[in-house]
Amino acid sequence: MKRSAVQRILGLLLMLFSWTMLPPVIIAAVFDDGAAGSFYVAFAVTFLTGLLIWLPVRRNRDELRLREGFLVVALMWTVLSIFGALPFMLAERPHMHFADALFESVSGLTTTGATVIVGIDPLPHAILFYRQQLQFLGGLGIIVLAVAVMPMLGVGGMQMFRAETPGPMKDDKLTPRITETAKALWYVYLGLNGACALAYWLVGMNWFDAIGHAFGAISTGGYSTHDESIGYFHSPVIEVITTVFMFAGALNFAVHFVAWRQWNFRAYWEDMEFKAYLLLLSIASVLVGVYLVAAGSYDDYLTSLRHSTFTVVSMATSTGYTVSEHWKWPSFVPILIMLIAFVGGCAGSTAGGLKVIRIILLLKQGGREITRLIHPSAQIPIKVGGRVISDRVIEGVWGFFALYMACYCVLSVLVTATGLDIVTAFSAVAACMNNVGPGLGGVGSTMADVSIVAKLLLSAAMLLGRLEVFTVLVLFHPRFWRH
Repeated sequence: MKRSAVQRILGLLLMLFSWTMLPPVIIAAVFDDGAAGSFYVAFAVTFLTGLLIWLPVRRNRDELRLREGFLVVALMWTVLSIFGALPFMLAERPHMHFADALFESVSGLTTTGATVIVGIDPLPHAILFYRQQLQFLGGLGIIVLAVAVMPMLGVGGMQMFRAETPGPMKDDKLTPRITETAKALWYVYLGLNGACALAYWLVGMNWFDAIGHAFGAISTGGYSTHDESIGYFHSPVIEVITTVFMFAGALNFAVHFVAWRQWNFRAYWEDMEFKAYLLLLSIASVLVGVYLVAAGSYDDYLTSLRHSTFTVVSMATSTGYTVSEHWKWPSFVPILIMLIAFVGGCAGSTAGGLKVIRIILLLKQGGREITRLIHPSAQIPIKVGGRVISDRVIEGVWGFFALYMACYCVLSVLVTATGLDIVTAFSAVAACMNNVGPGLGGVGSTMADVSIVAKLLLSAAMLLGRLEVFTVLVLFHPRFWRH
């Protein structure tokens, strides 16, 4: 284990992260909300800590291996979350204790969007912007941002990129060089954020809300600058814009890149994962809409379809924006929506969950096993988009699914042990592991009422989901630390 190389990168990234605490200072000055002081202190503490970590090993030039890449990624998401909590702890409003501040920070950086804050609207604009900025940074991954600039600092980043990129097919590159790949992803990401903010502004949002909600939609984070989330605006047009951009954020960014670079939007329709995802969301939206009308929740089908489509897309993409209290909808509907949230978005997107491509592979493998019962000697390859998927990838998907569900069950039992009822506990863990945000029962709108222990467990669930389990659990294997 090249500990000096890990320490050097940790210090560099902390110093880099400290500068993200200065934009809220500008917002504080623009709105004169008096919240700048906490960000100055947080910047100083974070920068100096990173400097002290970096100085002893600043001359180290060891290249990262895959093993160190996993360690750096896990350390950075944990350490950044801790230091990201400082402004919440130092501010006069909301002035949170450590467990609450850590939860809010982890939720932002992992783009979960769950909150423990009650009364968002009256908060200082600097704090509101900081929450939105956290999910913006976490959307594509602050590690990928670091990879894009690390060559200037003399640090290679391929191993970090492979450990951070979500989805089962991590070795595909958009460009020959990893730095250019990271930059390409960020160009797409920034372009989508800009387009979303502009669309919001054109239909009547002020610039502050437009930028903040664009950050939430494209990152599929779901933090809002208002307690009522998107429902605050009471605008079907804003809901349509949000739905479109949440869906865009949950698509594979490699497909976005290819479509935009070649100016050929057939690339979307040629992607099997895109078609499967669109079909799933369409069927679920219509099914929920029809049931809500039949159950008397809404008077007409168009209103029902409007609410069902927004909610299904919001939850499936792991965004968590709301326009209605869907956790109070009748019968099986809330459970169905929570199950769809387990699917999540596409691989290579900002969304959480298991990922659509994994579900496709699991279903295809299940079908293959049934066929083998009938034809034991048959050779049946699994293909996605005409490409044969190796058995090694299939094994990895099954392993991921097993570990993911095992972690979900263990964490759900532990959270239940803190005193929450079963529905609240199991849905809270599902909402956090899938990086969705809203749960059911007592955690539909906020998680402020759960205990400190439960908040810490749910923070761990968010990190597990964001790093897709393997990146974290590999650190607990004894062989990982052997030379």
